[in-house]
Amino acid sequence: MDTQTVDTKEAEYDALNAKSAEEVVGWTLGQFGDRGALMSSFGLEDVVLIDMMAKINPKARIITLDTGRLNQETYDVMDKIRDKYGVSIEVMFPDAQKVEEMVRTKGMNLFYHSLENRKECCRIRKVDLLNRALGDLDAWITGLRRAQVVTRTETKKVEIDHDRGGMVKVNPLADWAVNQVWDYVKANHVPFNVLHERGYPSIGCAPCTRAIAAGEDLRAGRWWWELPEHKECGLHVQSP
Repeated sequence: MDTQTVDTKEAEYDALNAKSAEEVVGWTLGQFGDRGALMSSFGLEDVVLIDMMAKINPKARIITLDTGRLNQETYDVMDKIRDKYGVSIEVMFPDAQKVEEMVRTKGMNLFYHSLENRKECCRIRKVDLLNRALGDLDAWITGLRRAQVVTRTETKKVEIDHDRGGMVKVNPLADWAVNQVWDYVKANHVPFNVLHERGYPSIGCAPCTRAIAAGEDLRAGRWWWELPEHKECGLHVQSP
């Protein structure tokens, strides 16, 4: 994609920032069809998006990455979502050989020992898997919100993902506050992960997620032994 085309596309996508979340979801499904998909971890934002998508097109693609270290509660809500909406969920798994080699050489809980180890685990279990999942897509939908963490404050509703070949990244809830997410869940009776009611606003792999205390940052429970600026697994980091 040449510079002029990129600039034109970015201007078009910037205009979508004024649209509602539902309008952005509708635009994405209409624009990309089967070449677009929600990448879901079944967190609170993701189930909101599934509800919106199912109302527009129940056959819209939903992809989830099973790292092999998820909480049982995550599998439970996955089943509830499938039952309520009748959607098909594409479950993907990391390369077993790479996982086995990593665990054999560095241990099952290598991520506690260094930032480098943690990033390696995230790369093998999540990032490499995501890149494979995105292989047949032109657009991916996420539940990112600007208010979630300091590394996401510049998130746009629709943007070009320059680190992934210029595909389109869609974040319909970018401007939502957490209370808006909860209001939508309750008003629309959306199934959600019960860990959210037990002090887990952000849920990832079981050994890398804990409940937070009152007043803590919403993602304080993710990789809690690291500095805030390091609290990304690599799925949503773009080069400057």
